[in-house]
Amino acid sequence: MLDFTSALYLGLRHPSWSLRPWAQLTTGVPAALASPAGARQIANAVAALQGSERGTFGTSTLHLFWDLFGLLARQRVAIYVDAGAYPIARWGVERAAARGAAVQSFPHHDAEALCGQLRRDSWKRLRPLVLADGFCPRCGKSAPLAAYLDCTRPFGGSLIIDDTQALGIFGRSPGPGVPYGRGGGGMLAWNQLRGRDVLVVSSLAKAFGVPLAILSGSKAAVEDFVSKSETQMHCSPPSVASLRAAESALQINCSKGELLRSKLAALVIRFRRRLETIGLVPGGGLFPVQTISTLPPGGTLELHEQLLRSQIRTVLLGGSGGKDVRISFLINADHRPEMVDYAANVLCNKLGGRRVPLAMPAGALEDARASQI
Repeated sequence: MLDFTSALYLGLRHPSWSLRPWAQLTTGVPAALASPAGARQIANAVAALQGSERGTFGTSTLHLFWDLFGLLARQRVAIYVDAGAYPIARWGVERAAARGAAVQSFPHHDAEALCGQLRRDSWKRLRPLVLADGFCPRCGKSAPLAAYLDCTRPFGGSLIIDDTQALGIFGRSPGPGVPYGRGGGGMLAWNQLRGRDVLVVSSLAKAFGVPLAILSGSKAAVEDFVSKSETQMHCSPPSVASLRAAESALQINCSKGELLRSKLAALVIRFRRRLETIGLVPGGGLFPVQTISTLPPGGTLELHEQLLRSQIRTVLLGGSGGKDVRISFLINADHRPEMVDYAANVLCNKLGGRRVPLAMPAGALEDARASQI
């Protein structure tokens, strides 16, 4: 089948033969006692790419968010959660709530509503912490991060960003010919934001293809986290193999990142323009997650089955009770134009009543798996 389910947006897979060798996978001691050689330098390189002073790795975003919000809950804080925030970050917030932190949500990407809540709660004298995803694949928009900061700063607050989706895709100075911007540093780079009151948690498992996460921010904030971290005291550090892959991802991003992002953007634009011929505008904007959601009741499940019969694998997402079901096509830089054309033509035939001749791209099944960087 043609696979449109992988979030390896830049097509990075890091086979073992492409990485520097290692003598052992782990140190055998908690991260607080010893980290693999080079871990700090690699983490700081990722943080610098994002526009932060310092970074530290965790095994996953779950480890980092669980730890971070557990530590922050020791202070007099109130946590304000963007309604569109990803579940893993929310699990960390739940730990803070269990430790007594005040938690409330505000409407998705609504900075005005957030400001109103902060003003109404100011009498409580709690330091506000605002949690949001840097980029929302569902609506295809960046969070209004600058506006969130403008809301929190008068009250001495901080902004905590889950930038997993944007890291490796978006970057500084977007414009004609570079719709994703340059560098792949994520939403801080995209919005040209810096500040000691900003913390970013990101997985490298999407665009960079590495099962590893990073907490980045000011030198003081990251060092404070490292000194008090419970997961670093009780858990092993990330594996050496993951660190080697992160090292490789940074090298590829430096040498080929702009080319890969340009190719990815061209594929997304090609897919969207094909569907626009039948009046269908997928959700997601230019992000590589393209979502079909405007279908009659029952139509989404039926379309998903029809796509499978046409040798196209997609992601089927749904809300509670089967509501708000939608189909997403995850486009990667290692897809070929004819693969994207085939998927779009199948959709045009199924949804637009067109009769476009269909033929599976030659060698597509092998090519989708064999393509490597």
